[in-house]
Amino acid sequence: MRQPDSPLPRTGQDHTLSPYEPELGDVPSNDLSVDDLDNVNKTGTTTIGVSTAEGVVIATDMRASLGGRFVSNKDVQKVEQIHPSAALTLVGSVGGAQSFIRSLRAEVDLYEARRGEDISISALATLAGNFARGGPFFAINPILGGVDDEGHHVYSIDPAGGVMADDYTVTGSGLTVAYGTLEREYRDDMTNEEAKEVAASGIKAAVERDTGSGNGVFLATITDGNVDIKGHKDFDEVL
Repeated sequence: MRQPDSPLPRTGQDHTLSPYEPELGDVPSNDLSVDDLDNVNKTGTTTIGVSTAEGVVIATDMRASLGGRFVSNKDVQKVEQIHPSAALTLVGSVGGAQSFIRSLRAEVDLYEARRGEDISISALATLAGNFARGGPFFAINPILGGVDDEGHHVYSIDPAGGVMADDYTVTGSGLTVAYGTLEREYRDDMTNEEAKEVAASGIKAAVERDTGSGNGVFLATITDGNVDIKGHKDFDEVL
């Protein structure tokens, strides 16, 4: 017997729709109030990426703050390996940066599993920019540095997903101070060891004036197929 054309009753919120139609839920809002931001762990931060004749060097400070006013951690590793020949810095909210890194690592692993080769650094930078623009990662501004067959690469990625390639770049709250050091000391023919000293000098200069940066330096040295990351509480160890 043919059923009437009127909609069938449906359990739930709306009884005028067919029970065979999908129900759509609401995505929780990611909007944060000013009070919420005061309770978010932030890296504050100065991070530096430098392209060298041998590869790439990345340097970061080691301080995390709560709301930008209280030092919540003095030993934060703000640079992580995400690719056999690439590393990414943590800048902004700690949770957003950590989630961003986990997502990129998963995509790098999937790419390798599907294609049997590592993703290029330029493609990885594009992917990172797309994630930053469309994902739920709050207030991040990382540096991506890596080495592949096309050369040695340094990219800054802004919170809106913009991807900028350069020979050297700085992000974070101490960037204005650190840039002065790099502008004075950078050379495109530097070795990795020379670049480590220049980058550490930039971090030290920022630490002297920026309250969001401090407590030492992490240095990542990137060459083809290798990422070496070491922390130094005393700048005299590297300068």
